[in-house]
Order: sequence, then C-alpha cells, then structure tokens
Amino acid sequence: MRSVIYLFIGILFGIIMYKSEASSWFRIYEMFQFKAFHMYGIIGSALVIGIIVIQLIKRLNIKSFYGEKIHFAPKAKSFSRYMYGGIIFGLGWALAGACPGPMFTLLGAGYLPIIIVIVSAVIGTYVYGLLKDKLPH
Repeated sequence: MRSVIYLFIGILFGIIMYKSEASSWFRIYEMFQFKAFHMYGIIGSALVIGIIVIQLIKRLNIKSFYGEKIHFAPKAKSFSRYMYGGIIFGLGWALAGACPGPMFTLLGAGYLPIIIVIVSAVIGTYVYGLLKDKLPH
C-alpha cells in the first residue's frame, strides 16, 4: 500500500512540476539569464514550504509512515563542499536544461531525449560513489 502512496505522490509532484512549467527549458533559460522571476518564485516557495514543514516535524514530533521518529542529521559546515557541489550541480543543470526532479517529469511528458540525461546522471552518480572518499567534503 505504501508503494501506491509513493507512486501517487510522485505522479502528483510530476504534474505540479509540469503545470508550473518548472521543467520547461525556456523557463530555466530565463532564470539563468535573470530575465524572469518565475523559477525563482517556484524555488523560493519550495524553500519556504520546506522550512515550515521541517519545523512542524521537529516541534510536533511527527513520525514517518513506519511510525519511526524522523531524525535530521546535522550537516558539516564547510565552504568548499557547498561551493564545488553547487558549481558542478549548476553546470550540469545548465548543460542538460533540467535538474533531477524535472528530468523524470520530462520523461513522463514524453520527451524521450531526456533519457540520455537520465542515463548520464546515473553514470555520474556511480562515478561519484567510486571517487567520494577522494573528494573534499
């Protein structure tokens, strides 16, 4: 039953991404040229909602689907990990025209060339797994 719920949430997320044009290459291009507020509004709204939901989970002790306490692990504070990671993520986003969420939205919308990007992302994740101990974190 939980798998059906996860599938429904994923489909709903994909529909919202598609209808809000967050997966539109044109909207992403506009954002990187600082020509429109559209994508910044979507990202900012997601950030605010995420902050509110995390605070509610912490203050109300909301549990997971499995009845377990949700634990937020503290992140190590390091400039280099966020700077290099952000640069690599941004370059990949600009090159592919989509970050990981919209990649699957575009696939669901029938844009088959995005399969190349998804396969490349999987290969990149695998390579990261091989090199992660040698990278600055």
